[in-house]
Amino acid sequence: ESDAGDYTCVCGDKQSTASLAVHALPMLFKEELKNEEVQEGASVCLRCELTKAAPVQWKIGSKVLKASDKYQMRQPGTTAELVIRDLEVKDA
Repeated sequence: ESDAGDYTCVCGDKQSTASLAVHALPMLFKEELKNEEVQEGASVCLRCELTKAAPVQWKIGSKVLKASDKYQMRQPGTTAELVIRDLEVKDA
């Protein structure tokens, strides 16, 4: 999308201009989240892969998760990861 705009070819005192529109492809899940079973007290990393880099938001039910000692969010490239530490039964 950042390549959109007006482009001009100039030759001497003559020029030709064209407008370029770039339509963004939709973001899709290339690899979806997988179910996990983990022991209480352990940590888990939930991971999904997107077709392109895009901001993500992690939720449990309708509650938006924020980074803390318990929750760590990483997004290297097109992979989104949520690490949950010191798991409790209520984290299921």
